[in-house]
Amino acid sequence: MNDTPFTTTTAGAPVASDEYSRTVGPNGPVVLHDIYLLEKLAQFHRERVPERVVHAKGGGAFGTLKVTEDVSAYTRAALFQPGTETPMLARFSSVAGELGSPDTWRDARGFALKFYTSEGNYDIVGNNTPVFFIRDGIKFPDFIRSQKRLPDTNLRDPDMQWDFWTLSPESAHQVTYLMGDRGLPRSWRFMNGYGSHTYLWTNASGEKSWVKYHFHNRQGVENLTNAEGQTLVGVDTDHYLRDLFEAIERGDFPKWDVSIQVMPYEDAKTYRFNPFDLTKVWPHADYPLIPVGEFELNRNPENYFAQIEQAAFEPSNMVPGIDASPDKMLLARIWAYADAHRYRIGSNYNELPVNRPLSPVNSYAKDGHLRHSYAPGRRPVYVPNSFDGPVADPIRAAESNAWHADGDLVRSAYTLRADDDDFGQAGTLVREVFDEAQRERLVETLAGQYRSLHHDQIKTRFLWYWTQIDATLAEQVKALIGA
Repeated sequence: MNDTPFTTTTAGAPVASDEYSRTVGPNGPVVLHDIYLLEKLAQFHRERVPERVVHAKGGGAFGTLKVTEDVSAYTRAALFQPGTETPMLARFSSVAGELGSPDTWRDARGFALKFYTSEGNYDIVGNNTPVFFIRDGIKFPDFIRSQKRLPDTNLRDPDMQWDFWTLSPESAHQVTYLMGDRGLPRSWRFMNGYGSHTYLWTNASGEKSWVKYHFHNRQGVENLTNAEGQTLVGVDTDHYLRDLFEAIERGDFPKWDVSIQVMPYEDAKTYRFNPFDLTKVWPHADYPLIPVGEFELNRNPENYFAQIEQAAFEPSNMVPGIDASPDKMLLARIWAYADAHRYRIGSNYNELPVNRPLSPVNSYAKDGHLRHSYAPGRRPVYVPNSFDGPVADPIRAAESNAWHADGDLVRSAYTLRADDDDFGQAGTLVREVFDEAQRERLVETLAGQYRSLHHDQIKTRFLWYWTQIDATLAEQVKALIGA
């Protein structure tokens, strides 16, 4: 009998996999009856009260999206039609820090957008990098816990972080961004944003395309050095929050150019990288940026708690002409974000002014915590009914027959494509995107990360990890640390 401890559900039943959600075939959708996935995510959402478990420290502002180009060939979504202006809210944040943590810790930055469209709210939940640390939602709680605090000391622990990263090689691309200059933006105004996930766009004729979002700031990309970030930690823990608010207050409104990459629907079947893998980018040489428009942030919140802390962004908020893709992380987040809001803010969080759509709401949702909006008393609360209650309209909803999936229920990684591997794009980032000065700063940062480690096996894996990304870079790190 093997005495190695095995993972179980909270009811004690053995778990089939810590790494893979249950899908229809290796590349198909995640199934709702993956009991362990749902249990794991649902428990994770309820880990903290009341701040966000992830992206707790943040700030934001209101503004307007203006569509200046014609992308109607790709989507029928009303907010992306030529000349359309849509009110919006943006929230920027750090990932790992708590509500009171310093803004200028090295971290990925959240980049969440809410558009109050004529067809309902549309949310894009992304980061200041085009990729992410993992590609399957079942590992998300583990990833975040590795970045948080130890249960005994309540201190963050570099061994814990690097243990997870080096045992999860798919993290290499995002970790390279994080350890590079983008891990310390000068402020939220001076960083780019990305939708990161792949989405399905459908035009008025029913033609489908795969899409990725890019938001490039007009202020220019500027970053802090390690020394500047450390100095600011001791001077102003709210540097980012203050910078955004004061810039808008003085009329210096930050702007971002909105563009997309479009992949023809059929290309996804044979493209050399898995186009739905969140740890990968689509090279611009293959799928160049297509301009869409711009957004400007020009109005500060009047009440931070009511308008920013209670703001609820969720990938499940989609509008006609936009749908999900077979991205396993996106499919998990579509359920997970809304469930987290129900726990953190309450079951009727969409009735709060900051989350309330501008378009009419005709829902059969009923009662629940802090409900204050309700239909006329005699309107039926069930469907079907004989009393002229709202009726679903498939034409108006325009749901796409998005993608076909057929296969056995499995727990599996994605099927590998010709150029799929965990380290290739991270190495390209180091060699072909970073310049010499950026590589030098990366080496210094990595040497500092190595010196913070205590466990020999993690130190060994750390050097192995960076050798896989770029052997020359790893040798420079070794020389600097005397290894």
